Amino acid sequence: MKQDDRKKEFWRAVKFALFSASAGIIEIAVFTLLTEFSGWSYWPCYLIALVLSVLWNFTLNRKFTFKSAANVPAAMLKVAAYYAVFTPLTTAGGNYLAEDLGWNDYLVTAINMALNLVTEFLFQRYVVYGKDVDTAE
Repeated sequence: MKQDDRKKEFWRAVKFALFSASAGIIEIAVFTLLTEFSGWSYWPCYLIALVLSVLWNFTLNRKFTFKSAANVPAAMLKVAAYYAVFTPLTTAGGNYLAEDLGWNDYLVTAINMALNLVTEFLFQRYVVYGKDVDTAE
């Protein structure tokens, strides 16, 4: 990989992290509101917060980070496939850690968010957009 390509990928990862941070703010705000005021167990609070943050994150990253002209419904289906695996694993695992083992709900959510940041960037960069990166420039 050329120096220019490495630099471009570095800044792409930085942009993804920043947009993901904004999605993380949405996720933690919704999670907090639901956890503190709904009386629900961990999993519905986490799941609703996750869905809202995913919609936000997908929209921003497709346009600004990956600058992709790829077919939006196809890209959304690929992201949905990622979340079809990620969501049940982190929802069930998070619920087990929080409800059965007594881990702090916010710690569990933070761990899930960190896992999501790294795995989703790699999935979107190489699977969802792959060769369609920078095609909307």
